[in-house]
Amino acid sequence: MFWADKIAASSHQEELVNDSKTPSGRVHVGSVRGVIIHDVMYRALKRAGKPVKFTYGVDDYDALDTVPHYLDKEKFSPYLGYPLCNVPSPDENAPDYAKYFMGEFLEVFEYLGVKAEIYYLRDLYRSGKLNPYIDKFLNHAQDVREVYRDVSKADRADNWYPFQVICPNCGKIATTNVTDYNGSEVFFTCKEDATDWVKGCGHQGWISPFDGNGKLPWKVEWVAKWDLVGVTMEMAGKDHSQKGGSRDVANAICRKVLHKKPPFHSPYEFILVNGTKMSSSKGVGSSAKDMADLLPPELLRFLMLRTQPKTVINFAPNYETITRLFRDYDNLLNQYAQLQKENENVELDRTLLPLFYAQLEEEIKPYYTFDISTLISLLQVPHLDLKAEIEKRAETELTDYDWEKINERIAVAKKWLEDYADEEEKLVIYFDNIPETASGLSDEQKQYLTKLKENLIALEKWEGEELQTALFTATKQLGISPSVAFPAIYYSFLGKERGPKAGYLFSYLNKDFVLKRLEEVVK
Repeated sequence: MFWADKIAASSHQEELVNDSKTPSGRVHVGSVRGVIIHDVMYRALKRAGKPVKFTYGVDDYDALDTVPHYLDKEKFSPYLGYPLCNVPSPDENAPDYAKYFMGEFLEVFEYLGVKAEIYYLRDLYRSGKLNPYIDKFLNHAQDVREVYRDVSKADRADNWYPFQVICPNCGKIATTNVTDYNGSEVFFTCKEDATDWVKGCGHQGWISPFDGNGKLPWKVEWVAKWDLVGVTMEMAGKDHSQKGGSRDVANAICRKVLHKKPPFHSPYEFILVNGTKMSSSKGVGSSAKDMADLLPPELLRFLMLRTQPKTVINFAPNYETITRLFRDYDNLLNQYAQLQKENENVELDRTLLPLFYAQLEEEIKPYYTFDISTLISLLQVPHLDLKAEIEKRAETELTDYDWEKINERIAVAKKWLEDYADEEEKLVIYFDNIPETASGLSDEQKQYLTKLKENLIALEKWEGEELQTALFTATKQLGISPSVAFPAIYYSFLGKERGPKAGYLFSYLNKDFVLKRLEEVVK
């Protein structure tokens, strides 16, 4: 059984699935994993006929703790320590910083077919909805201190209270420390040494903690949100889910102060880019918007779903990763199409469910899966009639829907070549002159090219598979290793040691041109 369907099968109550995000900068593609995991839980529960809602919280009362590298440091540094919703927007298209970056992410939600009910923490604080929880946790400050000490081994001073005031003098929330509560007001100090990245102004005094004047620390705030919103299920990333970590602290506060059972939880792993965990504010990795601009929505969803939640996804938009993603998707789609031919009502097993949940709607609609790597190569061949070449290579008559999907893939291939391909990954064919690298071929390599030319002259079908066979046949006839033979081809046509499958490379080229080049190189 697929992991989300297992969760749905174990449900015996009305569920509310929740996820959240701090909009500290451009939202990275790693955050999409949490969104899709929760979306699929919601869909699985609906599919199982269980009553369920899906909400998504925007933690916009969190402080701006660093200025992302792509923003003007001089403009935004004065706002370090401010609640994100009180920081100005980078442009005029949004009222503030938080809504600017969240707006971009919500466009990705829509693109991916995610239908969550969005709420902002500023609204919960300013409307007074969180007032009862603020009062409760301030009155139970000692219990909260004990949880921090017992669960995460973090000692809090006896006069530490779980609340951060927005300093009425300097506007910062990250630098304030509350040390007393009289039932209606808290005593706070805006400490100069509160953090190592921004200084407080030194202001202190009594102020009401209610109606948006400050916020609960986020581990405590998490508990308040669960109860106020009615959350019954919320997963969390591995960093929050470790023993003694944020989730353990929140769970313990929920039990000790509210005397309630915490929501269902299971950890999920990170998305790494070349082995590095992504960060919104540090700008490490590709943004969610960038990936939505590159990949069709079903493929971006599939990227998150083909791997179990507890397994790391190591992602980088290079040739190997992108082409493998499409290949894995195509294999499943073709498998489904074959099963559908045999039986109209295909039973969706654990293998096919990632494909099902990758769709925007609750239907898998097969189409001709034209190979993305072939498109990447064809787009780089000059003077090629791409449409005619695709029709020639297709193994069936293409429908309008097939062409819709092929054109979608052509757009992916073009964008990948323009924005992501390294020079080594690009196909630069030397049409007008022989690359200098060909002058360094060994006698053995030249013998191979001579034998290959003989075989190609006799070849009846100038197509990828037949050409690839001819290349290997020549190596066997001469007893030469492919690792020695094939670089001779790439040096002669591309000026580098590696390239796409040489047989398919030749299939994109005119036969006379290939034969002439082989003859010239051997001379």
